Amino acid sequence: MNEAEKLAERYVAVWNETDPQIRRESIAALWAPEGVHYVGSREVQGFDALEQRITGSHEKNVRDGGHRFRVSAVHALQDAVMVDWHMVSSTEDAVVATGREVFIVDTNHRILIDYQFIVG
Repeated sequence: MNEAEKLAERYVAVWNETDPQIRRESIAALWAPEGVHYVGSREVQGFDALEQRITGSHEKNVRDGGHRFRVSAVHALQDAVMVDWHMVSSTEDAVVATGREVFIVDTNHRILIDYQFIVG
């Protein structure tokens, strides 16, 4: 598994993580301290704001919604990584939503910028 694939798996895992402490530690390991996440008109920057964003999504989609996220494709070029993902039903494995992340990463493969696109 290359660095981009490892990053993608770790990224998806943080959205599925049930333990708040592990989620917090994973966020700090994935993003650079000044890292920013964009989705729609929302801009989320810094570890605390990222934790709130991810926890809210986890509670809505994973804990209460009975879904989980998984990687479907990864592409990398220079300092850019594109990750396609699916949100699937935990019981039937049926795809209920799809999305794409476009990351700009630093030299340590930590996320500087995360553009999230909800595709369907």
